[in-house]
Amino acid sequence: MAPSDLARLGGSPSDVGILLTGVGKRYDIVSAFAQHATVVAADPNPLAPAQYAAQHRVAVPRIDDPAYVPALRELCERFAVGAVVPLTDLDIEVLAHARAAGELPALVPDPEIARATFDKYEAHLLLSRLGLPSPPTVLPGEVVDRYPVMVKPRQGSGARSIHRADDAAAARFFASYVPEAVMIQRMMDGPEFSIDALSDLDGRCLNAIPRTMIESRGGESIKGTVIDDHELIELGRRVVETLGIRGPCTVQVFRDRELGIGITDVNPRFGGAFPAPMYAALPGRTYPELIVRMAAGERIEPHVGEFRAGTSFARYFWQLELDERMQPTGRDIVEPPGPPPPR
Repeated sequence: MAPSDLARLGGSPSDVGILLTGVGKRYDIVSAFAQHATVVAADPNPLAPAQYAAQHRVAVPRIDDPAYVPALRELCERFAVGAVVPLTDLDIEVLAHARAAGELPALVPDPEIARATFDKYEAHLLLSRLGLPSPPTVLPGEVVDRYPVMVKPRQGSGARSIHRADDAAAARFFASYVPEAVMIQRMMDGPEFSIDALSDLDGRCLNAIPRTMIESRGGESIKGTVIDDHELIELGRRVVETLGIRGPCTVQVFRDRELGIGITDVNPRFGGAFPAPMYAALPGRTYPELIVRMAAGERIEPHVGEFRAGTSFARYFWQLELDERMQPTGRDIVEPPGPPPPR
């Protein structure tokens, strides 16, 4: 939903500012925040579609540019930003250092946690040290206890360059074939789930909402169902509180027939299936609403396990028409946009 639609629906954003970085194509997240706050969308790409859902869109330097954090700091001052929320993995550690230095009110974990969760092998070591379940994982050249395994980039995203290997020869081939550092992880034999959690500024888990993985594309869930699974809810709470996560986090797990639960990914940001916790949340408790309230200084009480199970989602793509000045025309291919009204 674009901010221009708010008046039609009788809503209005609050005065608190929310800065979303690396917005890319996450129109769903940006528009959800824009219903409750003044949103600044920051992305170096002038064609990032999600920026058009915000009240303000700003082209910022690339994440690896020394001017990146100063540019964000200036936006925070200009728009009275109460929280900076990254929508991509790429700048979480940068924002973590800026938060630790008191430069940005970023909803991110401490730098060492941000660094470890960005590297899947380091994340495995961290989880194991903390007594959290992680599948058997080794580096190329180390002993593999059993096959099949998955050869994965250590800093991969979007299911990029992940290969199944059924024996040692295949594992060696894929480890040399993938043009980046990889790890070798036991292939989990069982269903996959994700847990969408939200923590406050003190690292307390406010809620943890598990969902099934019915279908995914490019590593992003596009169909799933929210489930009331107490083991997964408790695991999600335990993970984010043990790691000291601030803000949103998506924990990806498998339930292996032999090993039980194994955590394969911890992403301290919103997951691809953002609609799932939105639909499942009780009134007034969607994650964007809670983040806006925290940004305004409110202390939210945990309500772990309080959500509507059984809701499903099916994600799809849409588009925007831009004029010669790169401004939205407001014209759509289908009038009115969206599904037909129920009969």
